[in-house]
Amino acid sequence: MKFVKEEEEERKDYIFQKNQKTKFGAKFIIIILVLLIVGVVVSGLFLDYF
Repeated sequence: MKFVKEEEEERKDYIFQKNQKTKFGAKFIIIILVLLIVGVVVSGLFLDYF
């Protein structure tokens, strides 16, 4: 099983396909996770947990 499939490959056993939708989705998820982590840290500082 391959993790990332190139666009020109003809196979069905892959998790991600290297195309524009996958790249946008990965960037979007990473940005959301970073914002959540920053929010947790800021709220911890604001509530004096750190």
